[in-house]
Amino acid sequence: MLLPNACLTRREVLKTASCGFGYLALASLCTERAAAEYQNPLAPKTPHFKARAKRIIFLSMRGGPSHVDTFDYKPKLAEDAGKAVTALSGQVQDRNRGRSLLPSPFEFKRSGQSGLPISELFPHVGQHADDLCLLNSMYTDVPNHPQSWLMLHTGEFRFTRPSMGAWLLYGLGTENQDLPGYITISPPADLGGAQNYGNGFLPASFQGTRIGQQGTAVAGASIGNITNADRSGEAQRRQIDFIQAMNQDLLQRKQVNPELEGVINSMELGFRMQHSLPQLLDISKESQATLDLYGIAKGRGAGAGNGKNANGGNASTDDFGRQCLLARRFCEAGVRFVEVSLGNWDTHGGLKSRLTSLCGQIDKPIGGLLTDLKQRGLLQDTLVLWGGEFGRTPTGQGTDGRDHNSAGFSMWLAGGGVKGGMRYGATDEHGSRAVENKLHHHDLHATLLHLMGLDHQKLSYRYGGRDYTLTDIHGRVAKEIMA
Repeated sequence: MLLPNACLTRREVLKTASCGFGYLALASLCTERAAAEYQNPLAPKTPHFKARAKRIIFLSMRGGPSHVDTFDYKPKLAEDAGKAVTALSGQVQDRNRGRSLLPSPFEFKRSGQSGLPISELFPHVGQHADDLCLLNSMYTDVPNHPQSWLMLHTGEFRFTRPSMGAWLLYGLGTENQDLPGYITISPPADLGGAQNYGNGFLPASFQGTRIGQQGTAVAGASIGNITNADRSGEAQRRQIDFIQAMNQDLLQRKQVNPELEGVINSMELGFRMQHSLPQLLDISKESQATLDLYGIAKGRGAGAGNGKNANGGNASTDDFGRQCLLARRFCEAGVRFVEVSLGNWDTHGGLKSRLTSLCGQIDKPIGGLLTDLKQRGLLQDTLVLWGGEFGRTPTGQGTDGRDHNSAGFSMWLAGGGVKGGMRYGATDEHGSRAVENKLHHHDLHATLLHLMGLDHQKLSYRYGGRDYTLTDIHGRVAKEIMA
C-alpha cells in the first residue's frame, strides 16, 4: 500500500521499518498525524458583531398560507365582500381582475396586551401575541411555487445557490461538534428538493442533514447507516484516522477539492453522530406534560393514535408536534439551524375546511414550542420564523378558494432579539400587495443574518471569479423590528 506523504516523512518510514514495526506501526503514526492535522470547518466562529440570536428554528409552510385569513387582519375586505375587482394592474393583480373580493370566513381576535389581531385559527399561538412580530409587508418576485420556494430558501431561483442554513453554518459554525449544524425535518421532495437545504457552491460540510420527508410520519424517521454493528468505537476510530490520513495527503496534493473535503468532514461528523443523534431522536424520556404541551398523542414517544389525551394531543397534532419538540431538543443541544415543514397550503379550493385542518395541525405544537423555549430560557436567543413562499389573493377562486399572491403576504418572527407584540409593514386595505415598509425575501435574509451577528454584505464566498452573498446585491436590514 502506498502510504501518504502527509502522514509520514521518508525518514519516519525508514526508521519505523528498520525497527521492525512494519505496517501497524506505520498506520499508528498515520492516524496520530491525521488526528493532529484535522481542522473542523464547523467549529464555532466569531460573528461580525454582537449577535441577538444564537440559533434559528424555521417553521416552513409549503404552498402559500393565506395571510388575510391568518395574520393580516383586513376589515375592509369584509366591508367590500362580493365587489368585483376591475381596476387593478400588474402581474399578481391580474389574478384579481374580474374576480370578487372574498371575505375571510374566520374571525380575528385581539390577542395579548399588545392587542395583535390574530385569526381564531390560532388560539394557542395567539396566547404568545406579545412575543410575535408580524411581518405584514412581505413580497417576492414570482407567484409560482418552485421559484418562490427556492427564493425563500436560497435567495435565488434561476441558478443553484447555497441555502440560508448553509450560509449560517459557513459564517458561524455550530456549537455541538457531535451533531450536524443544520437539520431539516420532513422537507418536501419537490419544489427544488435537496437544493433548498443544500450547500450549493459552499463546501459540502455546510449542507443540511435531512431527517424524514414530507408525507412520511416523523415518528418513523431515522438517519441511515448511523450504527456500525461490525466494529467497536475504538476500532472505527483507528480505521477512520488511517483513511483520513490518506485523504489529507490527497487533499494536500490537490490543494482545492470540495468533494474530498466533504468526504473528510462527513466521515468525522458521521462517527461522532452515531452516539449523539439517536439519543436526541428518542423522545421517550420526555415528561408526559411536555408531550401534552406539544400535542403528541398517547404519551412518551408512542406513535400517533386515533385517541386524544387529556390535554388535547391527538393524531392531527402528533406529527408536527414531534417535529417541533425535536427542533427544541436539537437547538438545546447546540444545532445552529433547524427547519420543520408542513405542506398542502395551496388552497385554490376548500379554503375554510383546509385552513381549519392545517392550522389545527400546527397551532398547539407551535404554541407548545414557544412556551417550552420560554420556560427553558431559550426563546431570548432563539429566533423562530414562521411562513411560506407567498400568500393568497383577497379575491376568490369560486366561492371557497384563493389564488397565489406574491405581491403581499405575511410571515412572523418571535424571540431572538425582535420586538414582540408588533405589526411591521402593511398591505393595502384588501391585502392585495405590500405598500408600507415592504420586505422582500432578500430583506428577510439580511435581517435574519443581522440578528445572528452577521453582515449580509460581508458574509461572502468567492466562486467562479466573483464574490457571492446570500442576498447578492440586494437586502435591507429591518432594524425597526429589533428590541
